[in-house]
Amino acid sequence: MTTIEQKYKIGSRRFGRVNWIGMYTLYIKEVLRFFNVWMQTVLSPVITFFLFLVVFSLAVGKGKEDVLGYSFTIFLIPGLIVMQMMQNAFANTSSSLMISKMQGNIVDLLYPPLSALEVTVAMLAGGITRGLVVGIVSISVCIIFIHVPIHNIFIIFIYGFLGSSLLASLGFLAGLWSEKFDNMAAVTNFIIVPLSFLSGTFYSIKNLNIYIETISTFNPFFYIIDGFRYGFLGASDSSPQVGLIVLIITNIITWYICYFLFNKGYKIKF
Repeated sequence: MTTIEQKYKIGSRRFGRVNWIGMYTLYIKEVLRFFNVWMQTVLSPVITFFLFLVVFSLAVGKGKEDVLGYSFTIFLIPGLIVMQMMQNAFANTSSSLMISKMQGNIVDLLYPPLSALEVTVAMLAGGITRGLVVGIVSISVCIIFIHVPIHNIFIIFIYGFLGSSLLASLGFLAGLWSEKFDNMAAVTNFIIVPLSFLSGTFYSIKNLNIYIETISTFNPFFYIIDGFRYGFLGASDSSPQVGLIVLIITNIITWYICYFLFNKGYKIKF
């Protein structure tokens, strides 16, 4: 290792220093990347949220009995909001890596004096920020038109953060693995979307067959949506404490896998 950048990285790891300025700069770059097209990345998910709400409220919710003690529309709102947050956190990291690889400017992440851990943290933080921004805008617009109860704002934030974090890390892994946009579409259509829709967004798992209900508890997306809904309604299908533990452990595992693969140069160093 003879280049200045490599020497800098070695020194940073040896003495435990962190390139805070570089990591912050990469994070800001990721945030500005989606804010520059805010109509697509922020406004569009909010519109999608309201379309889902209107369609399911009219088509399914009309005449439907209360769910967890609330009307179907109120029950539906938290799940739709966090689902949009999750999908956008996933899209931010996956598209950032995928586009960089396709355009050949992935070297912009490899040449600066940033360690693999610093790059990973900055990019995942950008995905989390996009998810939280979508959530904040969706909630703010929603409460203008609909009276939505808020049981615990801290629980709403922590589950929104953990959900965005998990999907940002999954998007990071998908971006590393994918070699073309068809691969990315396959991950989205066959993994992310099914897990999102089969996680209790539109129904209470207590209404399912006992076997299907048990299977649903192995879906980490279920704990994101159920815990986020608990923050609004104060009612849930599972214990919020259990969900918190599951999501923290899942996030630690996926974050480490992201760092490990990026540090190894998985599908990056050719």
